[in-house]
Amino acid sequence: MNKGKVVFNKYKKLALFAGIGVLALTALGFNDDLFQIAKNLDVFSSVYKEVNINYVDDINSAKMIKTGVDAMLDQLDPYTEFVPESEIEDYKLHYVSTQYGGIGASIFVRDNKVYVSEVFAGFPAQKGDIRPGDQLLKINDIALDGKDNDQVGLLLKGSKGASIKLLVKRDGPGQPFEKNLVRDEIKQPNVSYYGMVDGNMGYIKLDKFLENSAQEVTDALVAVKKNNPSGIILDLRSNGGGILQEAVKIVNLFVAKDVEVVSQKGKIKDKNFTYNTVSAPLEPNLPLVVLVNNHSASASEIVAGSLQDLDRAIVIGQRSYGKGLVQQTFNLPYNSLVKITIAKYYVPSGRCIQEIDYTHRRDDGSVVKVADSLIHEFKTKNGRSVYDGSGIYPDIFVKPDHFANVTQALVGKLLIFDYATRYRDTHPAPADIRTFSLSDADYADFVKYLADKNYTYNTGTEKLLASLKTEATKEKAFAEIQTEYDALKDKMAASKKNDLQLHKDEIKQVLGNEIASRYFYERGRYETNFKYDRELAQAIKVMQDKEQVASVLKGEGTYKVIGKPVLAAIGVKKGDKDEDQ
Repeated sequence: MNKGKVVFNKYKKLALFAGIGVLALTALGFNDDLFQIAKNLDVFSSVYKEVNINYVDDINSAKMIKTGVDAMLDQLDPYTEFVPESEIEDYKLHYVSTQYGGIGASIFVRDNKVYVSEVFAGFPAQKGDIRPGDQLLKINDIALDGKDNDQVGLLLKGSKGASIKLLVKRDGPGQPFEKNLVRDEIKQPNVSYYGMVDGNMGYIKLDKFLENSAQEVTDALVAVKKNNPSGIILDLRSNGGGILQEAVKIVNLFVAKDVEVVSQKGKIKDKNFTYNTVSAPLEPNLPLVVLVNNHSASASEIVAGSLQDLDRAIVIGQRSYGKGLVQQTFNLPYNSLVKITIAKYYVPSGRCIQEIDYTHRRDDGSVVKVADSLIHEFKTKNGRSVYDGSGIYPDIFVKPDHFANVTQALVGKLLIFDYATRYRDTHPAPADIRTFSLSDADYADFVKYLADKNYTYNTGTEKLLASLKTEATKEKAFAEIQTEYDALKDKMAASKKNDLQLHKDEIKQVLGNEIASRYFYERGRYETNFKYDRELAQAIKVMQDKEQVASVLKGEGTYKVIGKPVLAAIGVKKGDKDEDQ
């Protein structure tokens, strides 16, 4: 039998099955929805068949179907996605488990060369004295020049106990050199830090809600309680969420048994659930603050919103992301799966915090936010006003930090990274990382280091000036203002020369954090930054004032309504700007 006949027979069978499906569903009583499903599946399979048989060039069938499925799901929401067999392991690593076999280091590529960006304490890379800033030349004798992050990552990963040989280059004598390591099981924790901070407060930083996150928070809480803290701070800033059940267990640490934490409601009633606490709490009484920001999403919002609705915690920071959708994974043939949004979740007051309406799109396909007119008021357990439709609003709003353009340029050009590597090679470890900060002499050396480096950037004023020139040129009026334009541009250039001194404090903060990580890894970053953390300082201040805690939880210490409920809930005082929201 020739190839063309085989292909034809294969698709003849596919069309036959689709046709049988149409007839069967039609026989059920011409249910229009079911008929449309079968009809469109038949059309899809027929298009795929004809293209695959007749297209002038060879077709990559797997890629073609993946593209078609992705395009179909893009019409829904960004959380509904198809995962083919080739991507299953990466999916599990990012969304289910934090475990893999490797050396415990992250890398980046610059100018087609591979460098170590971060080393994690307690893993083979750190034990083998691999350092941030090291250049990796080869892995198991495979040259790395020109390889991207994913390709290098695959070479670094492997089974636990397998050996790995690195050829490393570092500033100094005896270069390059070999390092022989043994891969270990790398389990990145959900809780990246816990300990005591100022004011005798226990602090727990939870980065994600993957497997065992609730147990990790439990262990951290048990550890800090041994110090008899005056309050607990649960930091969910930039936590994008994860497993809903883990969020319920974490709320249960602070809330009594048989209390509703969250419910999910969707089209299929069998998938509608209410999740209650199931055990006695570990810490039901200590003052509790939850820190959130614009990148706190999903399970983070369940924890923050539930504890707020139950008047168990004060929420501090900025408005959260606003993801109130629940996903479930379904296994598909050939070891693939699809993750589908099946419901919306509702915290105890009855509010859903979903901000984007993916169902009712504009004519051009763009999405819309829930309109202010559709935002509703709900009540917490003690009668405080809270609102749906746009994330979790903090009880106490703290304006977020915005770094200057010069600071962002120094980070983006990796000059702060490079100087921190150089600093570590010439300075001993600080005695106390919590009090460590760069001296004025250190900063002067950093400025000197930058003298021949390129870190060009445009200030906001320069961007406006460039826009002015563009518009004036279009209107043929630039010649009339060119003298004044050039003078203003020269003044701006002179002013930029002072930026390193004008923004000295924040540059020292960022540089100090990077240097701290060279000696004490991720713990160093946290402990060095505590003294600059304004949300953390506000949490400590609030919990030291029992009257203010009681006032906020009674609804007396929250911001008053200004015009629309959304402004009040954001936590904007009269006269304040809310553009940072």
